[in-house]
Amino acid sequence: MNEQVAAAYQRCRELHRRHGRSYYLATRLLPAASRRHVHALYGFTRTADDMVDTPGREHPAEALAHLRDRLHAGLADPAAVADDPILPAVVRTVRELDLDVADLDRFVASMAMDLTITRYETYDDLLVYMDGSAAVIGTMLLPILAPADRAAAREPARQLGLAFQLTNFIRDIAEDLGRGRVYLPQADLREHGVRVEDLQAATAGRALRAAGPATEPIRSLIGYAMSRARIHYAAAQPGIDLLPPASARCVRVAHRVYGAILDEVEARGRDVFGERVVVPPVRRIRLALSALRR
Repeated sequence: MNEQVAAAYQRCRELHRRHGRSYYLATRLLPAASRRHVHALYGFTRTADDMVDTPGREHPAEALAHLRDRLHAGLADPAAVADDPILPAVVRTVRELDLDVADLDRFVASMAMDLTITRYETYDDLLVYMDGSAAVIGTMLLPILAPADRAAAREPARQLGLAFQLTNFIRDIAEDLGRGRVYLPQADLREHGVRVEDLQAATAGRALRAAGPATEPIRSLIGYAMSRARIHYAAAQPGIDLLPPASARCVRVAHRVYGAILDEVEARGRDVFGERVVVPPVRRIRLALSALRR
């Protein structure tokens, strides 16, 4: 491995460690050779996500397209991206694992949707977005996790990606509103008697440090979204038994620790408009140890 590739893997690892605490904790249970591939995929997805979400960034659509095109150029000739901070690692991982680059293209396409789509009418509409933003991550990890039956593990892997993404949407309602986006389906809002203006009012209270408990309709809406997320977590569970021991430990820890965010939301009365909901470090460690004992 040359210096540029090694430095790119290290950069991806730092991005993962800084921004994906629960994922990073679980990834440390994998063999070192597998960890670097997870770091590379995280580095790519984080870079694309930041192109969309960084305030004041100019021409994000062009930046996403440039990232995608450079990835393809690097796959054709690794020397073409030797000066990039992350792509040498991404190219090495895609080549070594024989990943389908179309999956990475689908992720970039979902990030581009965030530039033009701010509302989703139904959950089926949201699933179209999450297929590229989340489910595809699960399937890209399968060559790293090495299940005994990859075809059987595919759908549980997709379901875990969906569970993680929906958990993020629930936790980050206020942050997403600040970017002008509402990921919870509009049909769900109407069913629970919640308007976007109600969510905005709760978010404004948060900014003023005056947010009280969420209103009952909002609590009902969030509870409904949480029940959906838990269905995805349950659908992902059978896939863990298809994995070799090291991979099973990694995914079991991620499944349990990230799923615990929903428990924290519940413990706060389903109010996600105060401080950002996190699983406290001590509890994360306890959950990880519990998963490992199993």
